[in-house]
This record gives sequence, C-alpha cells and structure tokens, in this order.
Amino acid sequence: MSDAMDDAQEMVTYEELANLECEFDDLDVEIIRKQYFLSKPLYAKRKAAVAKIDGFWPLVLEESPQEIDRYIQPSDSEIFASSLKSIEVDRFELTSESDDTVGDPRSVSIKFEFSENEWFSDRVLEKRFWWRRASDGWTGLVSEPVNVSWRKGKDPTKGLMDGAVKLWQARKQNGDMQKRDLPEFDHMAKITQTWNGDNTSFFTWFAFVSSRRWVSQEESSAAVQAEKERRKRASQGLEDGPTQLPEDDQLEKQVEAHEDGDTLATILAEDLWPGAIKYFTQAQEAAVLSDEEFEEDDEDEDEDEDESGNEGELVDLRKLAQGVDSDGIVDASNGGQPPRKKRKA
Repeated sequence: MSDAMDDAQEMVTYEELANLECEFDDLDVEIIRKQYFLSKPLYAKRKAAVAKIDGFWPLVLEESPQEIDRYIQPSDSEIFASSLKSIEVDRFELTSESDDTVGDPRSVSIKFEFSENEWFSDRVLEKRFWWRRASDGWTGLVSEPVNVSWRKGKDPTKGLMDGAVKLWQARKQNGDMQKRDLPEFDHMAKITQTWNGDNTSFFTWFAFVSSRRWVSQEESSAAVQAEKERRKRASQGLEDGPTQLPEDDQLEKQVEAHEDGDTLATILAEDLWPGAIKYFTQAQEAAVLSDEEFEEDDEDEDEDEDESGNEGELVDLRKLAQGVDSDGIVDASNGGQPPRKKRKA
C-alpha cells in the first residue's frame, strides 16, 4: 500500500503543479474579463444614481479600508471634500466582448474627476496601469507618472511628482527606460531618502511607475509569447517549470515615488470601486451614531475655551457630505462647505 502511494506521489512533479497553478491564474483572468462586461450596465446605473448625492465619493474615501486610508492625509481630505466629484475604474484594454484575445483585463485605469479648486487646474486625473510580463518572468502592473498642474505653492508631494515626471521624460528622450547616469535619477534618489508615499500625500500615487524596473509593451508581448511556448513544451515533458524570478532591483526602488503604487491601484479597483455603496452606507451610519459624541465634544470645548483658547475645529470627514442631516438622510439642497478631516495620529 505504501509503495503504491509512493509511486503515485512520484508521478506528480513540482513542474506539473506549477503549470496547474498557471492554469488557475488563466481562469481568474477570464473571470475578470467576463465580470467586466456583465457588470458594465450596473456600474453605469450606479454612476447616474450617486451623481445626485453631494459628497458621495469623499465619504466613500473616508470609510475606505486601511490599505487606502493610510495614504490619505488631512490635506488630501480637504481637497477631496471640497472638489472630488467622481471616481471611475475602467479595464481599458478590453475593447471587444466577443474576442477574448484582445487586451488584458488586469490592466486598469482609475479616473478622479474634480470641480474647480484652489490646488490644481486639472479637472480629470487619470492613472493608467498596464499588466506586463518581463523577460525574466516577473509579472505585475507598471504605469507612467501623471503630471498634475499644481497651482503655485500647492503641491503636497514635496517634489516627488515633479521629480518622477522629469526622470521619466529624460529616460524617454534617451531611449532607455533603465538609464541611471542622469541628473534626474540622482535628484530623485535624493528626494526619496526623505519623502515617499507614506509621508507626503495621496497624490504622490499618481507619480508611481513600477515596483521594479519598468517593462515596455514590446518586452511584455515577447515574454508572453515565450511563456506560452514554454508552457506548451512543459506540458509535453520537454522543459522544466516556470523560470525563477531574479532578485529585486534595489536601484530602481530608490527612485520610485510610491513603492506601493501597484498595490494601492489594485485595492482601489477591486475593493473600493465595487464596494462604493457599502462604504457610503457605513459612513452614513457612522455619522448618525457619532452625532451625540460630537455634540458632547463641542460642549467640552466651550468649557475649555477660557483656559486654552480656540485651537481650530477638528471634525470628522463623515460630516463633509453635503446633505447628511442628523437622521442620516441625504439632502442635496445643502450647499454648506464640508469641514476638514481629523489629523491622523
């Protein structure tokens, strides 16, 4: 009995298991593709509905999971509260529902629409991420830095966005996206010693390029074809399993403005976007429950004013949604300015 079990175990190799795992990955990709087209009408319906609710998307961001909220500073909350109109996610490479060979459903664009504001002149900020495969076997999301037109003295990214854009442009002009003997590379490496996505602004995310070296469309297409051929040979027992990934490229990480930009994009697209109504509802419920607490805090502050003075109101961003009354009911006629989010500890 034991010999039979040993023989059965020997018949399955690690390479076969690895290739089976690749097939599961392929299935996941097809599920994303089909879900995208099936859900498009519902997302269009939701877009029309939430457009009638002032402060919907700022409230959604206020209730976002910790993986997103950790990057939203009080200054970002002020921008979102006063001018964010909508967020939209699109699988932009999927242009044909009938042809499953066109585009990769893991490529994604995340679009933020703003009203006129005092921080930047752009009305739409769109961040695109392409799913790529490198020649060494790495797979993941890469992007290009978005140049936000900040008004004078309003850039909260501490120069990271400007530095990322200039390095990107310098590399493109040189025809080498891995070129490092550039003053722009040295400048960016110096800035990131102090500033990063954690301690600057959510908007630093728009400067993200890649969690390692950047991968072009040409390299990715060739690598995808090579991987298909490798898997075909492996299924015939002619080749070993997937190639081993190389060590991380630490030099490229030194000039990345936001090291977790790809992870943040995934959470925005796969959690916040589909769960927007859930997060908005949670914010509404939390606003109702916290009304009495805020009233008590106001009374305490009034009692302490004579001793400590007024140090400025710190209120929860859940109060920002124009039209949320004490009963948690949306009133689109309320045109009051939303208050600022509490400063993070």
